[in-house]
Amino acid sequence: MAAKGLLRFLVAFLLLVGCLGRPDPPSPAPSSAPRTVDGITAIYNFGDSISDTGNFVREGAVGMMERTGGLPYGSAIGGATGRCSDGYLMIDFLAKDLGLPLLSPYLDKGADFTHGVNFAVTGATALDTASLAKMGVNMAHTNSSLGVQLQRFKDFMANTTKSSTEMREKLSKSLVMVGEIGGNDYNYAFATNRPQANNSGLYNIGHMLTGAVESLVLVPQVVNSITSAAKEVLDMGATRVVIPGNFPLGCVPSYLSTVNEQDKSSYDGNGCLIGLNLFAQMHNVLLQQGIRELRRMYPSATIAYADYFTAYVQMLRSASTMGFNATSAFKACCGAGGGAYNVDMDRMCGATGTTVCARPDEYLSWDGVHLTQHSYEVMAELLYHRGLASPAPVKFPRQ
Repeated sequence: MAAKGLLRFLVAFLLLVGCLGRPDPPSPAPSSAPRTVDGITAIYNFGDSISDTGNFVREGAVGMMERTGGLPYGSAIGGATGRCSDGYLMIDFLAKDLGLPLLSPYLDKGADFTHGVNFAVTGATALDTASLAKMGVNMAHTNSSLGVQLQRFKDFMANTTKSSTEMREKLSKSLVMVGEIGGNDYNYAFATNRPQANNSGLYNIGHMLTGAVESLVLVPQVVNSITSAAKEVLDMGATRVVIPGNFPLGCVPSYLSTVNEQDKSSYDGNGCLIGLNLFAQMHNVLLQQGIRELRRMYPSATIAYADYFTAYVQMLRSASTMGFNATSAFKACCGAGGGAYNVDMDRMCGATGTTVCARPDEYLSWDGVHLTQHSYEVMAELLYHRGLASPAPVKFPRQ
């Protein structure tokens, strides 16, 4: 009953903001990686664990992702690097396609940053930790929020250019990725109020509703933080900016396992939780409204919306044809608990008692929260070669 009530609430709210569904995503075709930069000589990336290439482990990883600095993370690429996957991420495949070196993390002080910097930090939020704490959300694993990352970017540009003219020239030949970020703001709000096994059903219902309301309140603030950061980099001289949306949260194994809803009517035809996906779409709709306003303000810049939601759903729908095992579409490759999702949020990948699947490339999910290297490669293809990042931030040659 609680799930149905929450679903009705989310549906009603989303109808108010005009989230009336999306067309089916296009089917991808395989392609080989082009070797061109399209005038891009550097990438600057802001974000969280979806694109962190080693900042979190250099901060001193804590919390549920503290094991990302060791195996089995990185097992597909010869060892752990701080990437939250078995191998490379979307940002790595994008850099490779542009003919650029893989992005080094900002906190690697011995790195060569000639061709860009990765400011993303696992666990990072769009809002600063103090703002979240005022709303009762206190689970942040890092203080490196989007605002902190943006300041590091400003400091870096100031220290590597001699004038605003030189800075603008440098940024005019760069690709700036503002996210994905914001998902953790919601993750922490939901997690703070997740059901507790030792409490009564009535208590847990109230707890879950509190989490839902807190998350809904966060959405406009999170979106504003993202678009404000994008505005600042555009003001500094960026001419090509990518702003990704949120994933379909209702399809993510960690959420599916935590909610563990038994009512079949709570799921859509893909096997995802309808209410959580509607929530994710609310974020995406408001974000796209903000992006449209940025395009009006900066008509000469290319400001792309990267549709992570549709890319992920496309992988689910076409799992078999994309090289995945369709029967494992909702299972974590690395985890504990078995069952439909193989996720235990108290025993994340790498913890005692967890196991790793034999064929990670056949799984969408690596650890129940993050994706496998194969999934990230497919998503990069869908986004940057098959039109799900629009307008195209990079003009790759036709194959």
